[in-house]
Amino acid sequence: MTPDLSVRLGPLTLRNPVMVASGCCGFGQELAEWMPLSALGAIVVKGTTLRPRRGNPPPRVWETPAGMLNAIGLQNDGVQDLIEHKLPWLREQDVPIIVNIAGETVGEFAELARVLDRAPGVAALELNVSCPNVRAGGMQFGVCTTGVAEVTSAAREATRLPIITKLSPNVTDIVEMARAAVDAGADALSLINTLLGMAIDPETRRPRLANITGGLSGPAVRPVAVRMVWQVARAVRVPIIGLGGISRAEHALEFIIAGASAVCIGTGLFADPRCPIAVVDGLRDYMERHGIERLGDLRGALEAAV
Repeated sequence: MTPDLSVRLGPLTLRNPVMVASGCCGFGQELAEWMPLSALGAIVVKGTTLRPRRGNPPPRVWETPAGMLNAIGLQNDGVQDLIEHKLPWLREQDVPIIVNIAGETVGEFAELARVLDRAPGVAALELNVSCPNVRAGGMQFGVCTTGVAEVTSAAREATRLPIITKLSPNVTDIVEMARAAVDAGADALSLINTLLGMAIDPETRRPRLANITGGLSGPAVRPVAVRMVWQVARAVRVPIIGLGGISRAEHALEFIIAGASAVCIGTGLFADPRCPIAVVDGLRDYMERHGIERLGDLRGALEAAV
């Protein structure tokens, strides 16, 4: 028996469930030095905006116990550079390309979706709703159902591509946010984005990051992410991509058993750029040991009296 690791994310089919997360593998070329991108289920490229962004001043990264804080500030060369200089190489890698998009207004998300709808090789869009909404005093789109719905709806109207809304964990009720995204037209959900955190140098009494706060990722957030995936999977009927502290097959299995269809590896790439291959191999080994023919049979298989 050869286990079937293929998964469907709405209209998008992946050869296996292991993806690499936005922001942690650039636009793929750095990671290609360590592994063939064709071995992945998909690659989610670095967050892309309408115009180039310089990002936040340094220091922008700080290692924490079992994780890291980052405040990069969406540094990128803009969507036209992506289309002209990065997508041509990516199209040759035989891997679905998902573009993470970010904007300061609902209109910017819609324009990005329209531009990328015509870009050859783009398989889907991931909406970074953790961006600040400049028309709402800088409040993140993703912390209220209205913001999540407006961004998702605007992107949905602007493109025929599959839409994946990436949810922020910095909310009171993750299920409400998930339902808002699905009702507004999301084909799939990705969760979780980073948790808001902070680190201070006691000697200088200054923050470790120039931005003061940053996003916490890595193994420390995995229990929170698994819990949120489990909650959302019980409430909505669209595929879920789980991420947060994954570097081994057993971590990916936690998310899949909780209800995720696919998983994303982010911070784990910094410790071991080849870990996605180990995760794919580990999932296959697990399925063979347990006599499981299709990965989909594991999704949501949690045995719990609730």
